[in-house]
Amino acid sequence: MKIRDIRALLSADKPTVGTWLQLPSPDVAELMARAGYDWVAVDMEHGSFGRTILPNIFRGIECGGAVPFARLGEASKTQIKSALEAGAQGLIFPMIESREQLDRAIDLSTYPGQDFWRKQGETAPEYRGVGYNRANVFGKRFDSYVETCAPDIFLVAQIEHIRAVERLDAILTHPRLDAIMVGPYDLSGSMGLTGQFDHPDFKAAMQRIVDACARNNARMGLHIVKPDPAELQRQIEAGSRFIAYGIDSVFLWGAAERPQGGK
Repeated sequence: MKIRDIRALLSADKPTVGTWLQLPSPDVAELMARAGYDWVAVDMEHGSFGRTILPNIFRGIECGGAVPFARLGEASKTQIKSALEAGAQGLIFPMIESREQLDRAIDLSTYPGQDFWRKQGETAPEYRGVGYNRANVFGKRFDSYVETCAPDIFLVAQIEHIRAVERLDAILTHPRLDAIMVGPYDLSGSMGLTGQFDHPDFKAAMQRIVDACARNNARMGLHIVKPDPAELQRQIEAGSRFIAYGIDSVFLWGAAERPQGGK
């Protein structure tokens, strides 16, 4: 699976399904990639990933045939640079609550001269730092990376606060944004309804997001934290197109917990 394959799926209005990685093991990364997912997102917010292990994690994902993504701990210059230079081909920005936040995150993910969405004569106040690194084979393929790979980085905004729902039209109209992903636990928490996904107010907020995506021709996505094939199918039928399914640690708990009896 390549980024172009993910874009082809979305262009054909078909879902792309990935999964979430919290355990800092290249073996687990490869295993999750070989489980059939289009992409695997390394959780740099809640997982146990330091900068030095990222290259081997991304190698494991690539070896398994999936596209390496990174969910950043924050959309900062340091974390964006760390993920991209280690080889991430997609970035998931956490807690995007405004167009201004998204503008800065995308500027920091883009090389100078690739801010084609700006008006002629405008320049980005900040941009991606330029240097040799693993992503461009330490300079061996610098030119081809800058020309073909860097412009194709897949960019996703996480919608995790009710404030973002209030400003969603402005967020969704960024021309470089590829998809959004709803973080259901944080979104419900921001409403004082943590984990209450059946609450009418939470359902109403979700419907507002769905409607805004339809209005702006944007790709709706979300994280199905607890693996449930029926829920995955339901979300696909409801129009979600960028879906994270499960977490490596949750899959492990589900299969490893000792059954009752046998004492």
